[in-house]
Amino acid sequence: MRPPLQKTTRETQSAEERLQAERMRDVLLLLDNLLRREDLTIKVILSCLYDVGSANLINQKFRSRSLNGLMKRISRMSKPAFSFFAIRWLKKNCPELITKWLYSKVSFQRSPSRVVKELEAKVSDVNAVLLDAESHKQEIKMLRSQVKWLTRLLIGAIAILGGSTIWLGYSQLPEALPLIQSVYGDSQDAKQ
Repeated sequence: MRPPLQKTTRETQSAEERLQAERMRDVLLLLDNLLRREDLTIKVILSCLYDVGSANLINQKFRSRSLNGLMKRISRMSKPAFSFFAIRWLKKNCPELITKWLYSKVSFQRSPSRVVKELEAKVSDVNAVLLDAESHKQEIKMLRSQVKWLTRLLIGAIAILGGSTIWLGYSQLPEALPLIQSVYGDSQDAKQ
């Protein structure tokens, strides 16, 4: 039998887990209280974020100046509706999200999901590169076949053009023969 004063490691770990859970609950309550007390600050922060975000989004999506200006005016009119829903969502979800984020920062453990996401991102990058390389190979094959066809077409066109030139020359030869003989004949008579 063990001595009554010694605690097992399992009991120590469960006590630590209970203490951590209690402290994180305190953080959650403090954040919730902070959000409720600093209502005006939250509204101003959301207003600033809305102004910057809507301007950037509109500039990115709408290139036309007239449409851009119209969309910015519309975004100013929809700001109160955004504020209403954003504040409700923030008060409902933000304390829990911040608490979970803070706990992940102080737990000093790499979550398996983060490692899996990193690996999946690397695998997707490799797959994208492989698919890109494969598409480049197919494009090169297609271009090579097009070059072969164009080369054959060029050779055929040269053969047809050359053949028709030769044929045309021979067909006109009987008519041009007296002219050629007179030119060459006169020059040969002059040499003798």
